[in-house]
Parts: sequence; C-alpha cells; structure tokens
Amino acid sequence: MPVNTAGCRTDCVEKPFSIGFHKFGRLVGRHPWYFFLAPLFISTVLGSGFYFLEDREANDIEDQFTPTNGPAKLERQFVQENFPLNNSVFSNQRLYTDGVFASFIAVSTANNIFTNAALQEILTLDKKVRQINITAGHEQLTFDGLCARKYNKCIPNKIIDIVNRYGSKIEETELTFPFFRFGFSYIFLGYSVGGVNVSSTVIKSAKAIRLFYFLKEGNRSITDLWLNEFLRVFPSNLSLKYIKFTYSTSLSRQVEFEANTKDVIPLFSITYVIAIAFSILSCLRFDCVRSKVWVATFGVLSAGLAVLSSFGMMLHIGVPFVMTVANSPFLILGIGVDDMFILISCWQQTNVHDQVEDRLAHTYKEAAISITITTLTDVLAFYIGLMTPFRSVQSFCLYSSTAILFCYIYSITFFGAFLVLNGRRENSNKHWLTCKEVPHDCPVGRSKWYELCCVGGAYDRHSGAEEVQPMNHFFKKYYGPFLTRPWTKVCVILLYAVYLIVSVYGCFQIQEGIDRRNLAADDSYVVRYYDDEKAYFSEYGPNIMVIVRGEFPYWDEKNMSDLESCVEDFKNLSFIEKDIFTSWLKSYKYYGYHTNLNLSAENVFKTNLVSFLRFYSDFKQDVNFTNNSIHASRFFIQTVNISTAIDEMNMLNKLRDTAKRCPVPLLVYHPAFIYHDQYAVIMSNTIQNIAVTTAVMLFISLLLIPNPLCCLWVTFSIASVIVGVTGFMALWDVNLDTISMIILVVCIGFSVDFSAHISYAFVSNQKPSANEKAVEALFHLGYPIVQGAASTILGVVVLSASKNYIFRTFFKIMFLVIFFGLFHGITFIPVFLTFFDICSGSSSKDDSEEKRKPEDQAISKYQPKIGHDSVANEQEKQIYDNHTFLPDNLQICPAQTCTSVWTLTGSTNHTQSSQVCMASTIPMFRVDSQTYEVQMYTPSINTQLTGITKQSLDPSDQNSVAGHSQPLPHENNISAVNCSNFSSP
Repeated sequence: MPVNTAGCRTDCVEKPFSIGFHKFGRLVGRHPWYFFLAPLFISTVLGSGFYFLEDREANDIEDQFTPTNGPAKLERQFVQENFPLNNSVFSNQRLYTDGVFASFIAVSTANNIFTNAALQEILTLDKKVRQINITAGHEQLTFDGLCARKYNKCIPNKIIDIVNRYGSKIEETELTFPFFRFGFSYIFLGYSVGGVNVSSTVIKSAKAIRLFYFLKEGNRSITDLWLNEFLRVFPSNLSLKYIKFTYSTSLSRQVEFEANTKDVIPLFSITYVIAIAFSILSCLRFDCVRSKVWVATFGVLSAGLAVLSSFGMMLHIGVPFVMTVANSPFLILGIGVDDMFILISCWQQTNVHDQVEDRLAHTYKEAAISITITTLTDVLAFYIGLMTPFRSVQSFCLYSSTAILFCYIYSITFFGAFLVLNGRRENSNKHWLTCKEVPHDCPVGRSKWYELCCVGGAYDRHSGAEEVQPMNHFFKKYYGPFLTRPWTKVCVILLYAVYLIVSVYGCFQIQEGIDRRNLAADDSYVVRYYDDEKAYFSEYGPNIMVIVRGEFPYWDEKNMSDLESCVEDFKNLSFIEKDIFTSWLKSYKYYGYHTNLNLSAENVFKTNLVSFLRFYSDFKQDVNFTNNSIHASRFFIQTVNISTAIDEMNMLNKLRDTAKRCPVPLLVYHPAFIYHDQYAVIMSNTIQNIAVTTAVMLFISLLLIPNPLCCLWVTFSIASVIVGVTGFMALWDVNLDTISMIILVVCIGFSVDFSAHISYAFVSNQKPSANEKAVEALFHLGYPIVQGAASTILGVVVLSASKNYIFRTFFKIMFLVIFFGLFHGITFIPVFLTFFDICSGSSSKDDSEEKRKPEDQAISKYQPKIGHDSVANEQEKQIYDNHTFLPDNLQICPAQTCTSVWTLTGSTNHTQSSQVCMASTIPMFRVDSQTYEVQMYTPSINTQLTGITKQSLDPSDQNSVAGHSQPLPHENNISAVNCSNFSSP
C-alpha cells in the first residue's frame, strides 16, 4: 500500500477505500456461502428477462444506425408534408424513401452485353420475375397486380422496351448515352446501362444492364410476401451462358442485417470454451493443492453470470436489444477475467498460514483500488457513450456498462467467496480434484509422478505466501532489469517516436461512414449486388431534390435572378452534371413563352399554373400549390461519380453549404441523406466523447491513485493509445463509423486499465529508487496484466472469423486497443515513470547511494573472511543491495561508537535494547543459489569476528532476511554486544 512519497500524495479517498474493502473482505471470508449463492439466485431471477429477447430486438437500420436528430429526417418530413406521393402517377425520382422494389443486374460474360444471345437471357429473367405470384388469403397476386403504376400501366424498364422494339437488330442500332431518343421522348439510360464504352455519345459496348421492379406502396405485408418470393425464386439454378446476375430487394439489406445475429451465437460458445481453457492453463500449478483450476473456472463463470444478470435486467426494463449489443459479452468476458487475474495475484501474495478471512481481507485491500479504477473508468466511458445520437451506440453502451457493474459486484462477492472456499481446501492440504488430504512432503522412494500428482501444499518459507510463479520471476529478474537499462530506455523512446509518427500519419488517412454493403455478411447476395452496382453504375449518383421552402415570388424578376444564381451555383459543383436538370419552373417558362403568357405578372402566373400542372402531371408533384399560394416547390439536379464514402460526405456537405449561402430559403434532400447524415456528426461526436471521457478518467485517477503526477501519466497513456488505435485502424481499412466510434470510447477505459494498474503499483511500493519501483511494479502486476490482455484478445479473437463487418471491426479495434494498451502498460509507462523520480519515496539518487555507503564498506571490509569466490560475492552484494535495512537512531556500544546500526527481523540472543553493532552482523551473508534468499549468520558472544570463518556455524544462530526488516517485537530478550570485543582485520 502507499507510503509517504516525496510530497505528492493524495490518498484521502484511496486509504479509506482500501480500509473499507479490507473489512468487506473479512465479511465475505467469514460468510462465503451467502455471497456465493446470492449471485446465483439473482442471476436466475434476472436471467428470466431473456424470455422477452425477441420482443426487444430492434434492428431497423435507419432507426439504429442513423443520427436521431439528423437534418435529413427533418428534410424528409418537409418533403412528405409538401409533396405527398401520388400512386397513380408513380415516379421513383420523386420518392422520399427508397421505395419498394426488386432489382437484378445482368453482367455479360463477354465484353458487350448488347448481343442477341445475352439480351435473350435477360428477357428470360424479366419474364421469370413477372411470373412470380403469391397467395394472399384466397387471392393469387402477380407482379402486374402489385406493381407501381403510371397511367394505369406498370412502370416499365425502358431498356427492355428498347430491346423489344428493335429485336434482333439491336446490335446494329446506335444507342446514345446517357440519353436515347425513343419515340417522342428522351430516355435516361444512366441507371439502366453500366460499364459503358462511348464514342461521341454512341454506345460501342456495355458490360451490364440493371432492371428495377417497383411495387406500389401502402399494403406492406403483401408486398413483403412478393419480395420474399422473389428472393426464394431467383437463386434457383438457371442455365445462363452469356450473362451472370446478382439481385437484391428493398428488404434485403434489413433482412441480411438481422440474419447476422445467427453468425455470432456459435462464436460466443467457442469464446467461452477458449476463455475457460486459457484461464485454467494460466492458473494451473505443478502442485496438486495450490493449483487454481476451479478458481479459474468459476472466475469465467462469474463473468458469464454478470452477462446473464445485466442483459436479463435490461430486457426486463425494456431496453432495445440491437445487434451491436451481441458484441458486449465478448468484451465483458475479457474484463471479468482480467479482474480475476488481479485478485488471484493478490491472493497468492498473502500468507498461507493466515485465516482465509484474513487472506481475503488482505487481497481486497491490495486489489480494491486497481479493479475499482478499471471498473469506474470502463463504466463511465460507456455512460458517456450514451451522449451519442446513434441508438445502436446507446443500446450497446447501456447493456455493456450495466454488465461491467455486475461483473465488478460478482467479482468481489461470488468469486471472492469461491476464493475463500478454495482457500479452506488449501488450508486442509486437500487435492484440487479429489478433495482428499495429501502429504506436504514426498515419501522416500516415491517417483516424480507421485510427487507431482499426490504431494502438495508448497509455499515460500520466508514470506509464507504461495510460491512465486515463473512468469513473475521473469518480470523481476529479466524483463524489469532489462527495461530499466539506459540503452533500453533509449530504444523504447525511439520505438515510441516511430509509433507516434505512424499513428499520426494514419489519423490523417481516416475515412468516415459505414458502407451499406458492410451491414450484410460477406457471402450475402446483397454484397455481390452492391459490388456490381459500384463497378458498373457509379458514374451517375443520386438525383437530388433542391427545395424552395415557403412562399416565394416566382414571377418577380429580381427574386428569380437570385434563385437562378443559386441554381448556377449548384450546377457549378464538380460532382453535378450541368446538362441533366429537371425543373417545373423552366418548363413552365417554356410553356408560357410558346403560349404568349406574361409570367412576370403574379395573377397570370398563378392562373395559368393550374392548367400547366394538369397537362404535365409529373410536375404536379413538384409544386405545393394550394389556396392560390405556392408553399413549396422543387427541382432536381444530377450527381456524378459518387462512389466512395468520402465522395458521399463531400457531396452532402457542399450541397448543404451551397443551399445555406443562397439568399432564397433552400434545402436539399435525397433518401440516401438519411444515412449520409452520420458524416456530419460522427467525427464531432467522437471527439466530444473522447474529450469528456478523458477528463473524467483524469478525475477518477486523481481520486484513487495517490500521486497527481502519475495520474497525468495515466491521462497521457489514454491520449497515446487513442491516437495509436485511430491511426492504425485507418491503416487497417477500418472507417470511423458508429461501430468504431463505440470501440474508441471503450478504448479509453481499457487504456486506463493497463496504465492504472502499473502506475498504482509504482507509486504504492516501498522501493527507494524509480528503477526499483518500476521493476517491483512489473514483478507484481506485469504477469496479471499480460494474462488479462491475453484473455481479452482471446475473448474477441473468434470474431475475426465472422463473416460480418461489424463483428470483424469490433475484433480489429479491440485487438489494437488491447495490444497498444498492454504495450503502454508494461513498456512505455514503466520507462517514462523512471524518468521522473518525483514519485519515488527517496529524495534523490545521491541520498540512496549515501544510505548504502556504510553497508558497502562493511561488506567489502569483511568479504575476504567469507569463504566465497568472487562471483558469489558479487551475487551476494547484488541481493543485499536489493534489501532495505532501516538505520536505528538509538545510541549503542558505549565502549566504541559503531559506524551504523540496524534492527533486524529474526531470533537472536546476541543483542539487547534494540542495539546491535553493524560489524557484528553485516559480514555474514550467504545466498541460496536456487531461491536467491539472503541468509545471515550472527556470531557467538565469546568468539572474536576474526575467527568466525574458521568455525562451523550453529543452525540455531541462522537468521534469514527477506524484504524489508522491521524492529523486533521483544527487545528485552536481546543481549548486548560490545563493539570493542571485535578487532579490526
């Protein structure tokens, strides 16, 4: 626990918190069965909420993955109110939704689709679609009975009309692109013919043809039946030789998105098997008593109960269950196992001879702050995520934050109680599997296998704690010293500089928005359709409505000049095709010119508008002319070369900016803008969430980590990990969308986890120098942190095999978060902390060296009298230097003043009154080559020091020193030693 540091201690919250957990641990230790059974009962009750899972599912793409307050939704409402649909005069250009349709794209297997053979196969597909029929009640319905109509005829595919008109002569017909004169009108082929090779507007070859089959809106249940039948019929085997086709419907994206949940269920089962296996392997010991197999199993079970309880409670309350929430159990499993490893690590450092309630109390006292910091930061990060305007993010954050709270509660109740029950078994020295008592020592003559399987209960004879695991020794003896060498620190700084440069570069490559194809599984028919659409039909983008809001004097020349200037501004945009422009006003003026109407007069303009709109029925849907006033009107502009998310974002921003600059009140709208709105808010919301969360994390760290400057390092770690994850995810082809935004918020919590563990261990240990503090922190928490990171990665690694973009993205970003967070926790942060010894308990390096000077002199003075070689002496000195002996201020040895005096832990009859001479104690050291324990021998009263090396030492005079020595509890039993009795060599 924390000691007095050099003027930078803030434990007003941390200290009482630890004391409170110490008391709670003792309570759990005394009544384990209550705390073990209560979570099981609560989980059973709350888990019944899964009965409502199907009712709570909310996977509507528009509702969950678009901003709740997006401008396009308000724009759509304005369009609905002012330009209602007219089903008798259908126009897909004027839809304010995507419409109800089926579609297929036929792609030629040769270079040109305009061959008789290929076109005949397309006509076969067209005929097959029109023959699809469904049964609704007692009525048989075909496409002709359900199709969207204009003038009582189904909306045709004009390219089919052209093929039927020219028949076998189609190959010799000169088709112009994008407009083809067909009869008395021009037909726009930009949406129907793709992959076009044009020479002077004449099509030389084309690769693909796309057909749409629109259904009339209104009776959604019947149209959905027909669309589902279309999806059932179309994948059937067709003997097509000259074309291949892909297909989709207006339902497909939603249906395929909802089907993704089936993909994750088997992965979840695999994840728990992997997590249990990893936890068991990590806690397995070559000691049949100390092995933590059941502890690991119940640790994973504790995380599972947290998911069951939290999700069940949310479902009982009525919180929508979105598909993104299916990622949460993988995350919670990693967090729960991480807390488990921290608790096990602290438990293993307690004295095995203590009562189990005392061991758990000490465990909670040591681990409480670490797991509380991580829980608070994770929960607050998720609650701050509720500020986002995306319902999918809100649901994910609400489910996940609640699950983390339950995970925390169950870790200190259910799992802690099981630690006590397992501790009772260990105290009885019973086998972990058979629960039968086994001997501590292997009987003579028994094999190694018998010793491994039937002998156990080993512990560290010095500390009384469980034996230190090899990986902890690795951090103590190899990794820690290696990391604190000067040249290693230089390499770490250079590595960090490279990391930062690459990360910042990646941040400038980030792309925003979620591609609609990513909402379906990789092998979905929808993805293949979108791929063909992008490959062959990206030249002509959406046809945009430009709407004049409110009453406007269209007859006034000055106002019309302003409007025409705005129209020209739109046409001058780089992604707008100037020659494709649909305007009722332009046609009306043309109409007025040929009928000699003075349209600059308000009365003439309004009087003749009625007859014009009656004659041109399409334009009637573009003017809200009621009560002799024009309340709104619209015209259309055509976009080109909109193929990427960047193009979509730039298009939306520039169109809206152009509309805002216009003196005439305008707005722009297209149904796709509902989804494009994410570009307008996702970056700002992400930055806002990260900034607020980082500030909250700093506040939490200041409260619970007893050192302000080290809290700043935690904040630095947050910023560093966020920059790294953002940069590298861009280089890994992950866009900044609603999915990645969730994980970036999570990123903050996890980056705090790793840095908080190490920073807290650094400032709370008693080593005198910064390097020693770093090594000690890595010794205690390096391996648990690695275990936690590995368990979290294993918790999500199966998602990398998912066919769905959402789950794969979750894995990619979580992997980056954990990997970079781990690297910061065990490499960057320990090294950076050593540069600032202000968090160290010693005042300066010189003071530390001055403190050790008498010890070094004494050792060097008496080393020749100890029968060790030079290597052993050096090894002894190194071990000795790693132990702190506190100088005693009492005056000793009246006959002669000693250089320095220490009080030592142990049993001896050679000192009294807490006074012991340095010369009588310091020289006699031995280091065990296996355990590296420092063993010290005290000389007999009647024996001169110069003769000690010639005598055999009495075992009763042997004392072992481990760690920091403390004053003897019974000072009266210590006899005096006069320094004058010893002669200098």
